Amino acid sequence: MSDIVKRQIKKNRFKQALESSIVYISPINRGQYIDWLKWRQVLEKVDIKRILKKVEKPARYLGNELNSIHKDTESNELIRYAHCFPDLYEVGMSHLGSHILYNCITLFGLESREPIRHFDFVSFTLQYEMCYTNILNMLDLAGIPLLAKDRKNEDPLIMVGGSCAYNVEPLADFVDIVVLGEGEEMNLDVIRAYKEWIRTNPYENGKDKTDFYKKIIGIDGVYIPSFYDFKYNDDGTVKELVKLVEEAPDKPRKRIISDMDAVVYPEKYIVPFIEVVHDRIVLELFRGCTRGCRFCQAGMIYRPIREKSVDRLKGIVDNMIKNTGYDEISL
Repeated sequence: MSDIVKRQIKKNRFKQALESSIVYISPINRGQYIDWLKWRQVLEKVDIKRILKKVEKPARYLGNELNSIHKDTESNELIRYAHCFPDLYEVGMSHLGSHILYNCITLFGLESREPIRHFDFVSFTLQYEMCYTNILNMLDLAGIPLLAKDRKNEDPLIMVGGSCAYNVEPLADFVDIVVLGEGEEMNLDVIRAYKEWIRTNPYENGKDKTDFYKKIIGIDGVYIPSFYDFKYNDDGTVKELVKLVEEAPDKPRKRIISDMDAVVYPEKYIVPFIEVVHDRIVLELFRGCTRGCRFCQAGMIYRPIREKSVDRLKGIVDNMIKNTGYDEISL
C-alpha cells in the first residue's frame, strides 16, 4: 500500500471521527462547536474542480468575480451569513436587492468554498412564488432539515425576505425568521443582535433558538412564524391571528428606509464572468410610486415614495463606471 493511500485512509478515518464527535456535545458549547467546525471545514471545503465538468455553465460556480469580497473565515468571532437567490445565476446576479445586501453585510459562501450548512444564517430572497420549491431543494442539497421544527441548535437559522415575504405563510413551516420590508438596516440589526446573543454561550446555559427569536421580535420588520397561529373560516379565509408568545407584536410591521441618500448602495457592483439577464449598471432612482395601480405589487408594497437626490445619483454612476467598466445604465 502506497504512502498516499495510507494518508488518505487516515484522513478519512479522522474525518469520520470528527463527524461523530458532535453527538457528544450536549448541550452544545459554542466554543467547542467552533473548534470542531473549523477542522470540519478544512476537510470539507468544496473541490470546485470536481464538479465543473458536470455542469452546463462552469462560470456560474467559479466565484472570484470582479469586486467580489473575500474574508478570513477562520475567526471565531465571525458570524457566517449566506445569501441565496433561488434561481439561475444569471437571474440572481441581475437582482439589485442581492447586490445591495452583499455590500451591506459583506456576504460570502461561493467565495469561501464552504458548505452553507456550517453557517449561522442562510437567507433567501422571495421574489416570486414559483421559486419556493427551489428553496426547499437548496436546503435539502445542503443537508439542512427542511422543517423548522426538525432543525437543531447547530443548524443554521433560515431567514427570508423580499417582496413575497408579505405573504410568507406558504413557507411558514420551513423558515425561522422573516424580514418584512427593506433589509439594508434590518438585516444588520438582526446580525448584531445574534452576535451579542451568541457571545453569552446560550446553548451551554440551557437556552435554544427561541430565546434569540424573543430578543429580535422587537425589531421593526421582524416576523417569527412560530410565534403565531391562525384560525380559519369554513371557506378557508383567515378568521383570526393568534399570538403564541406574549412578546410578539399584535400586527407585524414592515421596515422602510427613510433617507435614500444615506443608505448603502453597491458602487462596486459584482461583474460576472458570463452574460447575465441585466448585464449593465442598475441605478435605483426611487422607491415607491404615487400612481397606486392595484395590479402592481412593487407600487403598493414599497410605499411611500422616496427619491435619491441628483447629486447622489451622479456620484453613484461615476463610481460604478470606474469600478465595473460597464458603459450602459439601466434606470
